Amino acid sequence: MNAKSSIGLGTAAIGRPLYINIRKKNGSRPFSKTQFEQEGIVVLEHAYQEGIRHFDTAPGYGLAEQLLLSWVKEKNDPEITISTKWGYTYLANFDPDAQLHELKEHSLDKLNEQWEVSREFLPYLKSYQIHSATFESGVLDNKEVLTRLYQLKKEHHISIGLTTTGANQISVLEKALTIEVEEEKLFQSIQCTFNIFDQSILPIYGQLKLLSGPIIIKEVLANGRLIPNNNYPRYQAVYIYMQQLADKYQVGVDAIALRFCMDVLENAMVLSGANTKEHLVSNYQVTTFSLEEEELRRLQSFAIAPEDYWQERKKLEWN
Repeated sequence: MNAKSSIGLGTAAIGRPLYINIRKKNGSRPFSKTQFEQEGIVVLEHAYQEGIRHFDTAPGYGLAEQLLLSWVKEKNDPEITISTKWGYTYLANFDPDAQLHELKEHSLDKLNEQWEVSREFLPYLKSYQIHSATFESGVLDNKEVLTRLYQLKKEHHISIGLTTTGANQISVLEKALTIEVEEEKLFQSIQCTFNIFDQSILPIYGQLKLLSGPIIIKEVLANGRLIPNNNYPRYQAVYIYMQQLADKYQVGVDAIALRFCMDVLENAMVLSGANTKEHLVSNYQVTTFSLEEEELRRLQSFAIAPEDYWQERKKLEWN
């Protein structure tokens, strides 16, 4: 997989105006849904022009599925591939003061309801994922849901996958990889968090590479925490070294974070979460260089405990 084909676009940030992240405030400009939609289309189109052909979405991402669906049908390019998910419902209705932004539900009814929209992505749809599979939701023990996913896999020739969130990513993945329906492994695609801070999936990555479906990597910028930030003085050594690398390769520090994931995880699809053309251009500089082995080892040394990573993430606000 070459550098360009290793990059996909995650659409959460173009589908809903608020997201769990660290962002600069945009001032007091009132929110316009029409303008927001237009800006999202611009990002999709620019990603395509830059060479990106994989797009990741979800019904929990506000209007992202609908934006992407209308755009991809107009492009009519068989090289485009889509991954989407089920299990979260977007509730904020684009209200910045909403108390509840999304609701998680891993029931058979929710699967069937959201599939009716997601199926419209066929034939571009290649991976259909459980959105944030956890032990707590019970989805990996729900025989009705697992059987239905198997039916969709067989009927539409798509990979069934899951996304993982939390300090126990490996435990969830290990359980999922043992699940069989009709004596056949169900899950052949995964989407995990991996970045300079959270490298927890590395011990089982060799096993993940054996899957027939895509390995998708999210949160490569650690929800903004890998961009130099005065709120995190304990990461100053990371920021200084990343800036040194950025200066060396004449790219932004965001490109260093993406390149780290691409160079460490062979054959993975690394998602850009850009929500503006400018951010996408900066992210896409990742295609212009590769990191040296010593640089990768140094960056790997900055990993923190998964429990610390996710505890800190829980404190991030919707903004």
